[in-house]
Amino acid sequence: MAFLGVGLFSGIINILVLTGSMYMLQVYDRVLPSRSVGTLIGITIVLVLLYAAFGALDFARTRTLSRIGIGIDRQLRARVMEAVLLVPIRGKQTMDALQPVRDLDQIRSFLSGLGPTALFDLPWLPIYIGLIYLLHPMLGLFAIGAAALLVALTILTEFKTKRPAKEATKSISQRHAFTEAARRNAEVVQAMGLGGRLVARWEKVNERYLVDQVAMADAAGGIGAVSKVLRLLFQSGILGLGAYLAIKGELSAGSLIAGSIILSRALAPIEIAIANWKGFVGMRQSIGRLDTLLKALPDREITTALPRPSRRLEVKDLSVAPPGETLPIVSNVSFALEAGDGVGVIGPSAAGKSTLIRALVGAWAPLPRGGSVRLDGATLDQWAPEAIGRDIGYLPQAVDLFDGTVAENISRLDPQATSEAVVAAATLAGIHDMIVHLPQGYETRVGDAGMMLSAGQRQRLGLARALYGDPFLVVLDEPNSNLDTQGDIALTSAIRSVRDRKGIVIVVAHRPSALAGLDKVLALGRGQVQAFGPRDEVLKAVLQSVPVEPVSPPPLPAFAAPAAAAAMRALAPSLKVVADNASAV
Repeated sequence: MAFLGVGLFSGIINILVLTGSMYMLQVYDRVLPSRSVGTLIGITIVLVLLYAAFGALDFARTRTLSRIGIGIDRQLRARVMEAVLLVPIRGKQTMDALQPVRDLDQIRSFLSGLGPTALFDLPWLPIYIGLIYLLHPMLGLFAIGAAALLVALTILTEFKTKRPAKEATKSISQRHAFTEAARRNAEVVQAMGLGGRLVARWEKVNERYLVDQVAMADAAGGIGAVSKVLRLLFQSGILGLGAYLAIKGELSAGSLIAGSIILSRALAPIEIAIANWKGFVGMRQSIGRLDTLLKALPDREITTALPRPSRRLEVKDLSVAPPGETLPIVSNVSFALEAGDGVGVIGPSAAGKSTLIRALVGAWAPLPRGGSVRLDGATLDQWAPEAIGRDIGYLPQAVDLFDGTVAENISRLDPQATSEAVVAAATLAGIHDMIVHLPQGYETRVGDAGMMLSAGQRQRLGLARALYGDPFLVVLDEPNSNLDTQGDIALTSAIRSVRDRKGIVIVVAHRPSALAGLDKVLALGRGQVQAFGPRDEVLKAVLQSVPVEPVSPPPLPAFAAPAAAAAMRALAPSLKVVADNASAV
């Protein structure tokens, strides 16, 4: 509807734009021959009024197009952000992660520029040429030839800019992705002296970007310059042709000037379109990418709300591959847990532990015909994401926090979070005392990705976030990798509290201390279940299946023997405590 309004405004504007040529026609053909000052004053007043209306309508058209761009942004921004969040976990990453956001910006900025006005003015080209033809057929034929040549240049612009525009979009995405990766790894770059090498790679990526941008600008700019020259040439040429016809007595002086002005107006939209073709091509590519992306992520409304899960987790014949891949990392995994159970997932590196738990929390989807994950009998996709999310607590290996306060991160950015719920989660994770000693306590901002906190603090804050709201299923991926002894104790206490309230806890563990508080163990190897059952039985079976060859320690130098003996005597009490704790586990 808004575009219809813009079309109506454009129609009136393109009529009013003839005001100047009609004024010149009346001055030369009426005022000068009659020497009538009253007629001159009258048509001048009409001229001012019509130009005022022209300015008002042109301003309204520009504002309307700008508002259309904003309206499109408001209509699509939620879906685009959902796509940004879902693409990395639903399909193979083939573009810059933020490209959909830039595509939306491209559409909005194009609609706010001169490009769309040219597109609305182009349909009036035949009407202008018809008016010129009415002045004199020879002038009309000249105008047709001029318009045909500029339209041909417009079509040439399309062919010349299509490939450079595609390459430019690709290179700018690579440039953004490289820059973001460098920013994320700034500490590693500085510590390991990789700055020079990274800058060298950056220069290559940036040079490719610049070359593509120059190619795009040259393709559109060269044709744009030619079109500008031709338009000026045609505008002067029609004056020359009109003068010839006036000398022969076939055309009046006023018609000569009017024809030149009308032709200039008729060809102006073509010139503007060519000058803005780069933006038009960019917008068209953005629309195509967004259309493909949003069709691949259709809206799925959940109209029937299921009750909150509270009884059972069942995994049956589960096979999972990374997003966009078909070769499974986890194959045919099956097990079931009841309310109050706690299971530790163990296995060597690359056994598929993290892949498994990503599927358990719904971050990665099972392969087609790759089994299912069910809570109380329902697959995870039968809940709305917001509904099931409150009953899942997830702590990944790499804990990234949002740039907000401690309280906002613990509460999962919930605007309705209560202070009691936030403090309860922090207390359960054993970090309440740590938080209140921060500069602003719970209102302390953690910075981008939690950079203001240590790795251990981020991990414990991530644990509090996972425990917030008493979720039924709590999944922790190596939750003690950055914890000290006090953190281990708090972790064990948190696990037991979840089990005590009849929740289910799943912990990926490499350190034995993470298994404290759990009653079952799932052993993975090469993506398949090797053993599942009571903790002590599985650990015993796994340890017995691993051959251990005795290794004789190298003899100590003579001078070191007394010191080693003294050290062993000093450590004896501590070793006994460790042994007792291991037995308890």
